[in-house]
Amino acid sequence: MTGHQSLSLADAANLSRAPIDVTAVLDHLIQEADAAAATSIGFPGAVDLDYAEVMTRLGNRLWNNIGDPADLGGVAHTRVLERAVIAWVADTLAMPRDDRWGYVTTGGTEGNLSALYTAHHRHPTARIYYSTAAHYSLPKIVRMLGARGVVVNADASGEMDYAHLAAQVGRRRRWPAIVVATAGTTLTEAVDDTTSIRAVLDGHQANGHLHVDAALSGIPLALDGRLRLDDDSGISSIAISGHKFLGVPTPCGVVLIRDSARHTASRVTYTATLDTTITGSRCGLAAALLWHTIATHGHEGHRWRATQARRLAAYTVDQLNAAGWPAWRHPHAFTVVLPTPPEQVRKKWLLATDGATSHLICMPGVTHGQVDAFVADLTAIAPPRPIPRPWQRPHHQTKTHESC
Repeated sequence: MTGHQSLSLADAANLSRAPIDVTAVLDHLIQEADAAAATSIGFPGAVDLDYAEVMTRLGNRLWNNIGDPADLGGVAHTRVLERAVIAWVADTLAMPRDDRWGYVTTGGTEGNLSALYTAHHRHPTARIYYSTAAHYSLPKIVRMLGARGVVVNADASGEMDYAHLAAQVGRRRRWPAIVVATAGTTLTEAVDDTTSIRAVLDGHQANGHLHVDAALSGIPLALDGRLRLDDDSGISSIAISGHKFLGVPTPCGVVLIRDSARHTASRVTYTATLDTTITGSRCGLAAALLWHTIATHGHEGHRWRATQARRLAAYTVDQLNAAGWPAWRHPHAFTVVLPTPPEQVRKKWLLATDGATSHLICMPGVTHGQVDAFVADLTAIAPPRPIPRPWQRPHHQTKTHESC
C-alpha cells in the first residue's frame, strides 16, 4: 500500500493473515481519510467540532446502554447522558414533557424503523405513505415490517405532492394511514409540510401516525422554530441523525416517539431491563458524544453553526451562477443543487448524483476556500447541461408507484 491508494479486495483478504503491520494499516486509513477530507463536500457530515476529550477519556472501554434509557443497572453505561440527550432534543422540538420517549440509535434508519415499528404495531392494517424523494431506507423498512407501502409523488424541488397524497389516502380510506414526512430530503434538502399532511389526514378522517424523518435538518429547523412536536403539530414521532449536523464521529441518532403511541414492552430476565429498543444493546459512547456537543455548544452555539453554514451555501449558489452553472437551494438548506458535472469533478469532490442532478452540502466545517476551488474546477471544463428549476417537474417524478 502506497500513497493514497484504496485498499483492494486482495489487500483486505491479506489483512486477516499474520504477520500484519498494524501501524501501517491504520496509518494508511488515516492518510486516505485526510486526503479525501479536502474535497469531501457531497455528503452531510459536519467536520467543525472537536470530540477529542470524549474519545480520549471514554474511548478505551465498553459503554453498553442495554435496555431502556430509564433502566439503572447493568455493566458500565452512559444512560444518564442518553436521558439528557433525549431531553435536550425533545425540549428543542417543544415535545410535551408528559408525552415523550426516545433513545440514542445507530442512525436515521434505525430511528425510522423504531418509529414505524411502533406505528405498525398499533395500526397493523395501515398503509405506509412516503414520497419519491424520501430516504432509500423507507421501502426496506416497509418490507421488514411486512406492511403495504404507497409511494407519493414529489415535486421538482423534492417536496411531497399533497394533492397526490390526498388522492392516494382517499383511495384507501378504509385503512389507517402512516405517513412519513421528510425534513431534509437526500438530494435537495426539501422539507415536507406537516401541516398540509395533517390536513389531508384530517380531511379523510384517516386514523394513523405521522412520522418525520429529519436526519439532516431536524436540529437546525427546530432551532429556527420551524419544526415542532407540540400537541398542535399532530406529529407522533421523529428521527434525527447525530453524525450529520452534530458531526459526531460515529454513526448515531435519536428517535423520539410519543409515549402515548407506544405499546407495552417485555422485561428481559437475563439483563433485568425492558426490551424497548431495536438493538437492545446500544453504544454508550455515542450518547456521551452527543451529550458533549450539547453541553459545550448549547442552543445558541448550534444556531450560530447553522447560520454560518447557510450563509456559505448562499455564497456557493451565487458563485456557481456567476460561473454559468445554474445552481439553487432552498432558503433553509445547506444543500446546493446543480447540473451534474463531468465525472472527474464528481469523483474529486465526492458529489452525490442522481442522473442529471448533483449536489454539494455546505455543512459546518466546509470552507470558502473549498467552495472557490470547486467552482474553479467547474470553470475549467465544458459548459454544463441545463437543470430543471424548482418550479419545473422532471419527467421521472410524474410517475405513480403504489401497492394496495
